[in-house]
Amino acid sequence: MLNNKQIAARFDLLAKVMELHGENRFKIQSYAQAFVMLRKLEDHLSDMNRTEIETIKGVGKNIADKIEELLRTGGLSTLNKYLDKTPDGIVEMLSIKGLGPAKVRQIWHEMGIETLGELMYACQENRLIHYKGFGAKIQEDILKKLEYHLESRGKYLYAHIERPANELLEKMAKSYPEYTFLLTGDIKRCMPEVTYIDIVTNMSLLNIDDQVLVQSDHHYQFSGYPVRLFYAENVVNEAFIRSCPDDFARQFDLQSRVFSNEEELFTSHQLHFIPSECRESPDVIPKYSNDVPELIDITDFKGIIHNHSTYSDGLHTLKEMSDYVKSCGYGYFVISDHSQTASYAQGLTTDKVRLQWEEIDRLNSQYGDAFHVFKGIESDILTDGSLDYPDDILAGFDVVIASVHSVLNMDMDKATSRLIRAIENPYTHILGHPTGRLLLARPGYPVDFKKIIDACADNGVALELNANPQRLDIDWTWINYCMEKDVKISINPDAHSKEAIHFIQYGTLMARKGGLTADMCLNKLTKEEFSSWLKTSRR
Repeated sequence: MLNNKQIAARFDLLAKVMELHGENRFKIQSYAQAFVMLRKLEDHLSDMNRTEIETIKGVGKNIADKIEELLRTGGLSTLNKYLDKTPDGIVEMLSIKGLGPAKVRQIWHEMGIETLGELMYACQENRLIHYKGFGAKIQEDILKKLEYHLESRGKYLYAHIERPANELLEKMAKSYPEYTFLLTGDIKRCMPEVTYIDIVTNMSLLNIDDQVLVQSDHHYQFSGYPVRLFYAENVVNEAFIRSCPDDFARQFDLQSRVFSNEEELFTSHQLHFIPSECRESPDVIPKYSNDVPELIDITDFKGIIHNHSTYSDGLHTLKEMSDYVKSCGYGYFVISDHSQTASYAQGLTTDKVRLQWEEIDRLNSQYGDAFHVFKGIESDILTDGSLDYPDDILAGFDVVIASVHSVLNMDMDKATSRLIRAIENPYTHILGHPTGRLLLARPGYPVDFKKIIDACADNGVALELNANPQRLDIDWTWINYCMEKDVKISINPDAHSKEAIHFIQYGTLMARKGGLTADMCLNKLTKEEFSSWLKTSRR
């Protein structure tokens, strides 16, 4: 049965193909709004009755009918009607970030292009610039997006593929209890992007039947994800080799004996156990010879930083978000709704800022010493590097997270200088998602990371590791340099709903992959320590 995000995606596609075909704009807007609301919904649509579905904001009788159809059949007849008269390549173009229905319609009807290959060729042959609305820069931007999209084909976010991978492992073990099955490959390494569910087994692949896996042309699938099975008599050794980079695996003698588990493998080499997410470089091995590094763990978190509420584009109210974070056992919560420039996200005007501050004061008086809500903002970094509030407003926030959300098409010099000016702003505490990337959707703008991290070190600014599975930005490969420069990492969920605070689990995995120790994680600070850091971090 389809989950909420899958159902929401159908409405997103329906809105886009209807716009592509010039249909009623009010219906298009209603379906687009349904997409926004349903993807944030916490309660499973499959568990709700008809009345509950109809009372969801943005959902009326018409959309409720379509939700029921999707839950019942997995398909949507209205969507199929439009897909039947739309070439597959045109539908795929609609999935490319920044290439909207209006541009795709023009590419299709005016240029006669119907596939991604044709579009790439037209860009390379400099043909788009002859059409109204397509200059050289737009053509170059489309070509870059096409290349990124094609490179990302067949890849999945770790957060999306992890659960079905573990479900498959459980099903295989239950169906074939006399054999061993171990996850391996990129999913075992907790890579941000994964191509396959890889499993090593000592069962002959000839014995696999279709009670668990779907087979087609010698390929396997589970829940729509591609699966690779590898046969090995020595399952532990083989799974280890396939889940490490070659230069890491070569540091171990795996020919002389058979290991019954990975712990035994490391012990035989006079090493403490190295978690799979940390096995990216041989340089990490000596750190586990005499001791175990105190890597950040999700149990270390004392507070949740960078969150949104209904004051801007969040799904839940400030009180609902705060109460939920408190109920999860955390000591503090940083609300950081979007700032006034982010009109697309209902960013806070100065009047709304003051209203929110008043509500925060009331909440804190109710919570007392048990819990604290910090007055924060995610302030847009404008094109010149300034923040989008006057100093008297910025001074009223406890926490300022500075982030870029617009004009993303920058070269390295422009992006770097823009970020550094924001870092140097005396009111900035945390630099948010520094490259603006969306994994599998758009690459980040190029920045000189050493200059950015050095600037954070010079100005007492923390760097965000945005834990949203689509961002995971800053990339884990820069964690070690951050620690060398004494720059704290703030692992933030960028939560737009209550449940989304748990995105921190993915950010924590990436931080561990980069070797982040607990003492260098901002979220490990207690509310008193965090409050003190906010007052003293700027140098």
